[in-house]
Amino acid sequence: MFCKNCGKEIVDGAVFCPYCGANVNAPEPVAQPAKSGAQDNPVAIVGLVLAFIIPLAGLICSCIGYKKAKYEGYANREFALAGIIISIVEMVVSVISMVIFVVWMAMIGSIGVAAVTAL
Repeated sequence: MFCKNCGKEIVDGAVFCPYCGANVNAPEPVAQPAKSGAQDNPVAIVGLVLAFIIPLAGLICSCIGYKKAKYEGYANREFALAGIIISIVEMVVSVISMVIFVVWMAMIGSIGVAAVTAL
């Protein structure tokens, strides 16, 4: 007979493994299924959709959906994580775009002022 925990050979009829101390007769734990009632996590799905339209709202909903999926056993944890990532990336790209636009407008403005004063 072999120990289910460490895999070493043990004496037939042993209750505990002499090597690791595990209970040989204990049943193996069964994985708990996700919550049966409200398995869907609509907040995570809404967060993913809003991530493309309104990134800040998508980030908030996705964080709430991720928390519900992680701690309360709801499904769609992947959607929530995708919403978080997409929202953050979109907000960073938006800020970079705004900075480039402001710098570009300042350069155009200074060129325009220099051309007018030269006349």
